[in-house]
Amino acid sequence: MFHSAVVALAMLGLQITRLELDDLKGLAVQVLEEAKRQGATSAEVDISVDSGLSVTARLGDVETLEHHKDQGVAVTVYLDTRKGSSSTSDLRAASLKETVCAACRIARYTAEDPCAGLPDAELMARDWPDLDLDHPWALDAEQAIDIAIECEAAARGLDKRITNSDGATVSRLRGTSVYANSHGFIGAYRATRHSLSCALIGQQNGHMQRDYWYSVARDNTLLDSPAMVGRIAAERTVRRLGARRLGTCQAPVIFEAGVARSLLGHFIGAISGGALYRKASFLMNHAGRPVFPSFVHIHEQPHIKGAMGSAPFDDEGVATKARDLVADGVLQGYVLSSYSARRLGLQSTGNAGGVHNLIIDPGEHDLGGLLKSMDTGLLVTELIGHGVNTVTGDYSRGAAGFWVKGGEIQYPVEEITIAGNLRDMFRHIQAVGNDVDKRGNIRSGSILIERMTVAGE
Repeated sequence: MFHSAVVALAMLGLQITRLELDDLKGLAVQVLEEAKRQGATSAEVDISVDSGLSVTARLGDVETLEHHKDQGVAVTVYLDTRKGSSSTSDLRAASLKETVCAACRIARYTAEDPCAGLPDAELMARDWPDLDLDHPWALDAEQAIDIAIECEAAARGLDKRITNSDGATVSRLRGTSVYANSHGFIGAYRATRHSLSCALIGQQNGHMQRDYWYSVARDNTLLDSPAMVGRIAAERTVRRLGARRLGTCQAPVIFEAGVARSLLGHFIGAISGGALYRKASFLMNHAGRPVFPSFVHIHEQPHIKGAMGSAPFDDEGVATKARDLVADGVLQGYVLSSYSARRLGLQSTGNAGGVHNLIIDPGEHDLGGLLKSMDTGLLVTELIGHGVNTVTGDYSRGAAGFWVKGGEIQYPVEEITIAGNLRDMFRHIQAVGNDVDKRGNIRSGSILIERMTVAGE
């Protein structure tokens, strides 16, 4: 059976078909059986098969064209409380057998860890809805080239100050994931991810600026048109020309929706199990305590049909479910895998691998309304660097954007640094915009923070 499953896969190639999905599930079962034969008390296996196309056009010509087909098998075995992992991209029987053997060898040399092991059996996903994640795009190379060239041409033709381009890229991706473990759980699903992006360079009075725009969706019919992506990329580039530096000051700051997601990313990092059990988070022991203003509601919605972060189960097969992380500004719980949960004396929250569709509820104003509410301050549209300390909450990052006065954008700014502490920044959020960016796993509108240090000249 082990050998025949591999032969079937080799005969089918890497085309993602219903038959291949069944074969991958059968192969996962055979790998688990092999782990048991080699002495593992329990095991888990993750199999992935991806295929896609990516084309980049620059200055009207094709710069890159790439077809890719990837496959991989990752095996983790447990010898009681000893853990070993190994992986391979070779699906031949001998290679898979050796991969299991390597995982077992590693486990024999690792230290015992009472928190190691499979998730609790009762937490495994049993039934889940169709999440509408699979939308194959019959896009060939010639069609992709035409789309990329059209997008870049629309961008370059918008304004004579667009003098150069980093290119327009169109891509399609379809993948199959299978996870199985010794509890008898086996789950599999397919998902697609298609995108179109454009990055440009503008020049004025000898000074250059760069900006970009992109569209991403599981269903290609939901992508913005090439003309729209190109137009927005060009508009964002041109509006940055003539940027100035600011004097150092204290001022309100609005994080535009596309960069506001990073604030929620830092929040998730601080309440993730790994940071908590290592005592490396400024939000340790904050469950049940106010972290945000009372109007803030942050929740996870993993079963939104077609959304970029939707998933029926986490990386350990634990069922995903909707839940509040922050209600009325109060932290309701943490983001835990099975291992981190055991280290903390808690239970997995179905977040091995991260959160799924994290949403902060929007307020009543769009970005223009937030600008008027702020009156005078900084609109941040780009963040640079990684000056964030999750242990202390200290925050300092390079930024670019626009200075606002009287609720209106006055001029672009660059070469500045914004600084504060995440604990204070979270507590002093004044408003969340309804200009929600839905292109990723974190959905947020623009966020207005009462005051930060803006360091410039």
